[in-house]
Amino acid sequence: MVLKWVWMGVLLVLSETCCCKGCLDKERAALLQLKPFFDSTLALQKWLGAEDNLDCCQWERVECSSITGRVTRLDLDTTRAYQSSRNWYLNASLFLPFEELKSLSLKGNSIVDCVENEGFERLSTRLSSLEVLDLSYNSFNESILSSLSEFSSLKSLNLGFNPFEVPIQAQDLPNFENLEELYLDKIELENSFLQTVGVMTSLKVLSLSGCGLTGALPNVQGLCELIHLRVLDVSSNEFHGILPWCLSNLTSLQLLDLSSNQFVGDISNSPLKILKSLVDLDVSNNHFQVPFSLGPFFNHSNLKHIRGQNNAIYLEAELHSAPRFQLISIIFSGYGICGTFPNFLYHQNNLQFVDLSHLSLKGEFPNWLLTNNTRLEILDLVNNSLSGHLQLPLHPHVNLLALDISNNHVHDHIPLEIGTFLPKLELLNMSSNGFDGSIPSSFGNMNSLRILDLSNNQLSGSIPEHLATGCFSLNTLILSNNSLQGQMFSKQFNLTNLWWLELDKNHFSGRIPKSLSKSALSIMDLSDNHLSGMIPGWIGNLSYLQNLILSNNRLKGPIPVEFCQLHYLEVLDLANNSVSGILPSCLSPSSIIHVHLSQNMIEGPWTNAFSGSHFLVTLDLSSNRITGRIPTLIGGINALRILNLKSNRFDGEIPAQICGLYQLSLIVLADNNLSGSIPSCLQLDQSDSLAPDVPPVPNPLNPYYLPVRPMYFTTKRRSYSYQGKILSYISGIDFSCNKLTGEIPPEMGNHSAIYSLNLSYNRFTGPIPSTFSNLKQIESLDLSYNNLNGDIPSQLLELKFLSYFSVAHNNLFGKTPKRTGQFATFEVSSYEGNPNLCGLPLPKSCTEREASSAPRASAMDEESNFLDMNTFYGSFIVSYTFVIIGMFLVLYINPQWRRAWFDFVDICISSF
Repeated sequence: MVLKWVWMGVLLVLSETCCCKGCLDKERAALLQLKPFFDSTLALQKWLGAEDNLDCCQWERVECSSITGRVTRLDLDTTRAYQSSRNWYLNASLFLPFEELKSLSLKGNSIVDCVENEGFERLSTRLSSLEVLDLSYNSFNESILSSLSEFSSLKSLNLGFNPFEVPIQAQDLPNFENLEELYLDKIELENSFLQTVGVMTSLKVLSLSGCGLTGALPNVQGLCELIHLRVLDVSSNEFHGILPWCLSNLTSLQLLDLSSNQFVGDISNSPLKILKSLVDLDVSNNHFQVPFSLGPFFNHSNLKHIRGQNNAIYLEAELHSAPRFQLISIIFSGYGICGTFPNFLYHQNNLQFVDLSHLSLKGEFPNWLLTNNTRLEILDLVNNSLSGHLQLPLHPHVNLLALDISNNHVHDHIPLEIGTFLPKLELLNMSSNGFDGSIPSSFGNMNSLRILDLSNNQLSGSIPEHLATGCFSLNTLILSNNSLQGQMFSKQFNLTNLWWLELDKNHFSGRIPKSLSKSALSIMDLSDNHLSGMIPGWIGNLSYLQNLILSNNRLKGPIPVEFCQLHYLEVLDLANNSVSGILPSCLSPSSIIHVHLSQNMIEGPWTNAFSGSHFLVTLDLSSNRITGRIPTLIGGINALRILNLKSNRFDGEIPAQICGLYQLSLIVLADNNLSGSIPSCLQLDQSDSLAPDVPPVPNPLNPYYLPVRPMYFTTKRRSYSYQGKILSYISGIDFSCNKLTGEIPPEMGNHSAIYSLNLSYNRFTGPIPSTFSNLKQIESLDLSYNNLNGDIPSQLLELKFLSYFSVAHNNLFGKTPKRTGQFATFEVSSYEGNPNLCGLPLPKSCTEREASSAPRASAMDEESNFLDMNTFYGSFIVSYTFVIIGMFLVLYINPQWRRAWFDFVDICISSF
């Protein structure tokens, strides 16, 4: 009976304890005191002291003990906005009231340090239960270690991504014998760290990604002594050599990340095959030899994730047994293999993520992967050699989110029911295959589809109306380089989220559909079609448009003035149409980078267009009818690299402001009516590579990408088309077919990086500058059809890459250059039309006097030799007029001569 009452008393006490009415008043007050320092992102809006919200245990980012009601967990990561967190010092004593706190996260608050005498050292005695401390992504330095040295209760410490100034050693982490998790990512460590870390015998997680560690992993001491280790991350260091066999001691290891190092060796002959507890293995981006069959891991029954991309993946004899593992994800993209899918894949039925791209795999599309793995979400088979037909699973696959089979050889029709059997796809890329036939209307059933790329196939027909109405989540549609035709879109258009549209290189006709005005387009490429009609003004209302490419169509009319509203425009390409009218003076987008308006009928003067486009890199206005002078505003476009004004009607002098274009690499002013002299201050970019610092693959979303629009540049008497990245390496000057006069400035020889210089068909006088010998990279030099005199400088023999040279039809004299080096390849056509030149390859031999010195001509001879053609024509007309007037006067005064003249004329007429 007494025992019964004792138990009832115990239960009563427990019930009173368990029925805690909320957090303690002093801890609620402490939380409200913390709020002003940690709520700049409004993440703590519910931390209020209102009567109906007194229980702080219910507040977000707070956890309490269900028994005592004391705060045990505070999650205050990323609660301070970056702008307000510079040079912010933490008062750690604010956490003193939370005596039962077990977990504290202050991650990502840009804390520089603690207030003096108010650091973490003050917490060690009061917060004796603290086990988890996350201070990552702040601005602490190595001094934080000493302030944490008394926290012997810590089990998990994260100091990653802090800017420590001095490399640390394991000895700098005292009194952490009980530590089970240590994260020091992106903190520079001494190479000896892994050799001495073995003293932390309780470690289960060690994350040392990007710590600047070099050399080989320790073979005996340190790391290999951590036998309780479950997670080891040494990725993104500079380790090399083979894996030490002592790693096989880590039999509890579940996650091992060795990625992005320089490890070597065959995985089949490494300690990895012994670590049978592995769940997640990442050996990507090394120099391992990895068997595609995964034979060494067949007994790893716990293995779920394996990443081996960018290693030397090789084929080996297939095992006939089934593996004991069931993978969830496998990433093996890379190089070095040419075979079929490995056998182990046929035994997998839990796969969710598969990336086997860039492996040159053969065979037909593996529809069995979809059938066997109903939870598969991502399948990436890019850039293989898969052939045959695209086969769908037997039943709708409702979990597949992304399918990419681009750059293969899959052919035939796209299955008509693709939208029914793969209804949840968000990304579908089937580009660069051999698909033909029409686009199935069942695509319209994919109402989650965001990205669809069917480019570079042989598809025909039109865009299904159901696609344009049912795929309302679509933001990227790429159908380039097919044989699609007809109207692009009907009025039934529901792609309001569309922001990237590429329909170029098809056979679409008609007008640009107004239904596109409903979209949020940022990229629109409709080039190389048969579109006609006026360029619609509503395009100017697409306020976020960055790339507008309409080249190679049949569009006409002026550039709409509404284009002046496109403030984010970066690429404007209307080339090879029938665009007319003048350049709108308001067309000056501040962000414009590439402008291609060549081969149109734009006319009138160039007034104020592009005056505010200070980031303009490419400006091509060639083959139009633009008149007047080149505006002086050109000097303000200081980012300009390529300027092409060829084949217009510009007149006047080349403006001196052009000398301010310090990044200019290619300038073409040929075939205009320019006069005057070349500004001696003209200078081109002399850097070895003119390519901007951009990704190797052109990307229209990168503002400095090089557009694929070709640029035509005449060199070696031929017009060549340059496009893409090659434009970054082309440097040249073409001022041919103008009326430029005066001497060629010697400063032109300072353009040491140019590949081509064409000054032909002008009226230059004076000598060929000897400074041209500095044009070390030049391949084409054309000075023909001018009035140059003097001899050909012997220094030009230093031009080792010259493959085209012409000084034909000038007034040069003396001996031709020696037939050595590149000059041994030049024939008569390079020198013809210079009567006073002699020597090979010309038929005229040089006399001793001609070879030794230039002929001395009188002032009258020189004047006649270099007589300007305008002067000749003028004097001829005046003389002819005086002769006619004289004849009439004589016949009028003398009647006998007049009679004789008429008799003579009658005789001539009758005889004719």
